[in-house]
Parts: sequence; structure tokens; C-alpha cells
Amino acid sequence: MNNSGAAVEVTKDRNGTDQVLLRNPRGASAKVSLHGGQVLSWRTDRGEELLFTSSKAIFKPPYAVRGGIPICFPQFGQRGSLEQHGFARNRTWIIDENPPPLNPNDSDGKAYIDLLLKPSEDDLKIWPHSFEFRLRVYLTADGNLSLISRIRNINCKPFSFSIAYHTYFSISDISEVRVEGLETLDYLDNLCQRERFTEQGDALTFESEVDRVYLGSRDVIAIFDHERKRTFFIRKEGLPDVGVWNPWEKKSKAIADFGDEEYKQMLCVNGAAVEKPITLKPGEEWTGRLELSVVPSS
Repeated sequence: MNNSGAAVEVTKDRNGTDQVLLRNPRGASAKVSLHGGQVLSWRTDRGEELLFTSSKAIFKPPYAVRGGIPICFPQFGQRGSLEQHGFARNRTWIIDENPPPLNPNDSDGKAYIDLLLKPSEDDLKIWPHSFEFRLRVYLTADGNLSLISRIRNINCKPFSFSIAYHTYFSISDISEVRVEGLETLDYLDNLCQRERFTEQGDALTFESEVDRVYLGSRDVIAIFDHERKRTFFIRKEGLPDVGVWNPWEKKSKAIADFGDEEYKQMLCVNGAAVEKPITLKPGEEWTGRLELSVVPSS
């Protein structure tokens, strides 16, 4: 968990929930809660926060925190019989002290933590599939944030799931932001009963509520923030779809754990596998990766 000047520290939040602080040698950091296996903070070496968290967020289980990177598993949205976005983001994960090995490049010189989620008896009543969900969160020497998920079927029958990293990016102003890498793609519009449309613009900009899943996207998506003169890059593997969400003014006022004006300072862009659920046979394992980076832009 700790090498080459990288630091890993386990602390508790004000509700007694374990949190893991990752810090690289240059001073960039990330904070991961064992409640939900959720990344709550990602900061540059200058201390600048890159993820949005609502001022009204509830940090007490069993609620998911409104912000950071909640993990939607085994269901995305309301596409199934489970609670919204599944149950993984509302469960207590444990630190995985002896995870199966990953590629050495996924640990060398990095601050990282391995987490593990297994279903409880109550979980098996609502979703009767035995699994092991291993999550490695790591911070590179350059300050990039990566999440690697490994989900194994330890059942005696196949099961299917959807997954998304519901990433809340902190932005200057939603009207000053554009997303590139989605042009010409088909998308399902959740504001129109998941009707299928094709993206017509060269870049996605925002003038009203957006709640879409773009299908079969390329592996790199960019979020340009003109006012802050920075660009986020989202690199992904095993996650063919991209969710894009901003609630805008009216819906913001209807969300209890979200400020009325906070839609201006956030944008969710999610690496996801939604349209075609992933099916695992007994003993099979799926791996998905998300890497987030930020660079200055002119």
C-alpha cells in the first residue's frame, strides 16, 4: 500500500467510518471512504479540490454521499428491481489485506488501497448472486487518480450486472464547460423515457438539464473548463458507455441533499457499462479501469 515516498493513512470521519487518505510524494491526495468504497476527494499538489461534493451531502450511513465518485453496482439508475444505482454505494467495504496480484505497473511508486465488498445475507435476498468486488484506488506520481474494479462470480450460476463510476467533477460554471469525445454517438435520453438519439454537435455544452447515457464511446473523454483554464481527461477500459448528468435549476431544488444553485459548479461524467449488462459465468472475473487526469489549458 505504501512505497517510493507515497503515503497511505487510515483515519475515521466524524461518524466513525474509516477513511483512507492517499498522498503522493508531490503532495497530491485522494480520500476514500469505506462507506460505499467511495472516493470523496481528489486534490492537486497545490491543494485544489477536483471533485464536487454538495454542501448538503449526508455523510451518515446508510445514505450515499452526494459527490465524489459513488460506485453504481449491480444496477445503474432505475434499470432493474433494486434501489436507484444499486446497493454497493450504500454498503461498508473492508480493506483487502491480501488481494490477488495486479500488473506491477498498477502499484509501482503509487499510493494505493485495495478494498473488498462481498454480499451480506440481506443483499442476497434482494440480489441472489454471490460475488467478490475488489476495488483498487491509486494515486500516481503525476497525481492522476485511477480506479480498477475486479468483479468475480463465486456463484454456481451466471449473473449479469451494470456498473458506473458516477464521477462528480468540480467546475467553474456549467455554462463555461464543454465535453468532447461524444460526437456522433447514439445516446439514451433519460428525460425522454430512454429514447435513442444521435449526438449532432462537435462538443456537448449545457443550457438545461441533461441526463443521458452515450453508447459505445471511445476510451478517452475530455471536459474543458474555460474559466479555470483546465481540462479533465477520462480514460477508461471495459466501460463502453458514458453517463452525463447535470440536474439544472428546477431539479436541483427537488433534491434534498443538493444546494439549489450547486448545479452550476458540478458535472457528472461517468465511465459505465449500462446498455449491455456484463454477464459472468461461475468463476469468471471482469476488470474495468478508470483513470482521471487534469492538465492546464490555454
